[in-house]
Amino acid sequence: MSIATKTNKTQGDGEAARARDDPQKCMFAAALVEAATEVMALAKHKRLTIVTAESCTSGLLATVLSEAPGAAEWLHGGFVTYTKQNKTVALGVPAELLAAKGAVCREVALAMAEGALARSPAEIAVAITGVAGPSPDEDGNPDGRVCIAVARRRLPAGHLERDYGDIGREAVRQRAMADALALLRRAAQS
Repeated sequence: MSIATKTNKTQGDGEAARARDDPQKCMFAAALVEAATEVMALAKHKRLTIVTAESCTSGLLATVLSEAPGAAEWLHGGFVTYTKQNKTVALGVPAELLAAKGAVCREVALAMAEGALARSPAEIAVAITGVAGPSPDEDGNPDGRVCIAVARRRLPAGHLERDYGDIGREAVRQRAMADALALLRRAAQS
């Protein structure tokens, strides 16, 4: 029997739950995991699949959502589009929009969410674009500026703009994910 097989057989659902609750075994704050678990439970109840489109959070939102029980059934995955060029190539964000407005604005966040929805079978998409730091971006957006959007098939899109300030890269990411989960939850309840 291989080591991988032994490991898989010894890690049951109870251990996975303990890992989510133990900060030594989980890279996310318990409050984020709890919020993600609530969102995924709501997605299951409403039969909604989810996709993410992320820039400054670099896929962390999809990762925290994957910590929730049932994520394999309701989370389609995510797009990490760190550069303007990749926002255009992977999500179809118009290059002209990025040139005119920069990457951190309401319009780009909405285009990212709509692009993720158009390029996946998911029912709902959430997008985060912003500046985590440690310095302003190429367009002059300050540390802590973040735009979040959610798009759901056949319903109006939603949006949040936040200026968290120069609170540090990790804190910006954590707050952005918490706000994105709250926006996603509201959109799923609609």
